[in-house]
Amino acid sequence: MDDSFVIEADRLTKRYSERVVAVNQLTMGVRAGEVYGFLGPNGSGKTTTLRMLLGLIQPTAGRATVLGASPGSPDGLARIGAMIESPAFYPFLTGRDNLRVAAGHARVPESRIAAALDRVDLTVRGEDRFQTYSQGMKQRLGVAAALLKDPELLILDEPTNGLDPAGVAEMRDLIRELGRGGRAVLVSSHIMTEIEHVSDRVGIIRRGSLVAEGTLDELRGRDEIKIRAEPVDRVHQVVAGLRGIDHIALSDGWIRVSAKPGLTPAITAALVNDGVAVSEVRIERASLEDVFLNLTRNTEDAA
Repeated sequence: MDDSFVIEADRLTKRYSERVVAVNQLTMGVRAGEVYGFLGPNGSGKTTTLRMLLGLIQPTAGRATVLGASPGSPDGLARIGAMIESPAFYPFLTGRDNLRVAAGHARVPESRIAAALDRVDLTVRGEDRFQTYSQGMKQRLGVAAALLKDPELLILDEPTNGLDPAGVAEMRDLIRELGRGGRAVLVSSHIMTEIEHVSDRVGIIRRGSLVAEGTLDELRGRDEIKIRAEPVDRVHQVVAGLRGIDHIALSDGWIRVSAKPGLTPAITAALVNDGVAVSEVRIERASLEDVFLNLTRNTEDAA
């Protein structure tokens, strides 16, 4: 993954009045070649942030650069594909004709339309009117329009809104696919499981403020591993000699180990190789939902 940032926001703020602050001193960064999940409840400031990054609205304070340019600059917009809120198309035009209109606005050749429809699995329905599309097909056509520029950066705002479970799964697979090959994808959602499935890194926003940012492992923290094995004293000796171990304790017949994420196979292998009789191993790992609820609860308590 490239360490260069395609989006850098520094203390971005959008204030509509003394009492209404939609985004409050938000600092975040999106790297090239990653899927960045922007997670927060409805009304938390996600869409306002995306609109500022695209130059659709001006911040009250702070600054941002997108693909090395100011938000909304022609040079930057030419390399960005975006779908903000629900996609808007002409209902009486076909999907293909709507993309012809979008291609004209984006000043890209119509020869890209076929590939965009194929990418979102809409080739068969491309000649049907937009008004006949299901909600999932409408969302996919919005993504197709965003892909017409073959963008370096793709910004998708709540792309799974209104989709049934099958549509959600299809959109999830599409986002993962679009994040391959060097393109950066910034996807916002209030659905934690969707962000957890597609993201390389996550930023959590609450009431306009970014309360956490990092990889899923970084946000989840340490793994809590429960082991049943004999002899217990030998388990302590073997595990204590491994790197990445924070704490070992015996509780309710379990040997509880707090460890760096991903160490469970190494711990199990070390015990077996040492002749320890391992009967059971369990991992208790915080979900993104646990992390989100803890962070937002702590933020509210501090306020």
